[in-house]
Amino acid sequence: MPPSALEQLAAGTLDWLVGNLDHFDPFRAPVPSRHHARAKAALELGLLCHRAERPGDAPDPLAPATALVRKLWQDPDFPRLFEDSPAYASTYRLVYAALAPDGIDPTPCRQALAALDPGFLSPEGKSPYLRAEVRYYADKAGLRHGIEPYAELLPRSPLVAFRAAAPAAPGVPTAPLTVPQAYALTHTAFYLGDFGRVDPGLSGAGLDHARSLTHAMLGHCVAEDLWDLAAELVLTQFVLGEDPLRTPSGAAAVECLARAQRPDGALPGRSPARAAEPGAPAAAFFRSAYHTTLVTALMASVVTSPRRLP
Repeated sequence: MPPSALEQLAAGTLDWLVGNLDHFDPFRAPVPSRHHARAKAALELGLLCHRAERPGDAPDPLAPATALVRKLWQDPDFPRLFEDSPAYASTYRLVYAALAPDGIDPTPCRQALAALDPGFLSPEGKSPYLRAEVRYYADKAGLRHGIEPYAELLPRSPLVAFRAAAPAAPGVPTAPLTVPQAYALTHTAFYLGDFGRVDPGLSGAGLDHARSLTHAMLGHCVAEDLWDLAAELVLTQFVLGEDPLRTPSGAAAVECLARAQRPDGALPGRSPARAAEPGAPAAAFFRSAYHTTLVTALMASVVTSPRRLP
């Protein structure tokens, strides 16, 4: 039997990611000014290795990626690269500490956490979405913080508080959410539901609303070939307790992503408008392709895994 569209996505994306690990290593970057961008890419790779499901006793396709993550997380020069992005340095330091592999020297992580901006772990000045993000990673890093419990965040979070935009005119398609709103929706679901490993805490009308909003935005993404958002929204459906392959919008999104996937396994960008140009140099192609390819790999890994909810 030929592989399903989701199996094709999973195998191809993992192959491409593992085949391009040199581009995730900031110390192999040819242009020093791009080191901080490679550091961000390495953090995303760390999240994939942290959250991707492994088949029971089968070979781990992410083993080379996990080895690179362990090497980088033990290099004291790696967290210093976050200083090149002052606006995001505290976020990167927190994520770095939260995703630390087991059994490594914790000293670089402790030093990174000691350099967090004052007030970064407090709720002041942060949206409910950003507070959920800080709480998720602070909890994983074992830090004390001032963010309220998820149950208190949930009613004001994008999953409950956002409302779909009304059509501009009868019969005129309208995006239910703006792109930034849609990313806030998906990321909030990921944090509250730990990427599908815990119940996000929604029920009743709140759950119905979050599912309906996700379906509507996913339909828009399929129509507009917004590949990156489509992958995140399929994962959001899973987090919200649905089987994306059994929903019309989820199944359509998986087929849309499979059509966009290149023979080498990569998704070439967040959308056709943001895809790498044909014949782009390897470094330029990586910058366009890695995030959507990685998110699709994470989605495919999680959606095909058994649910762990009680």
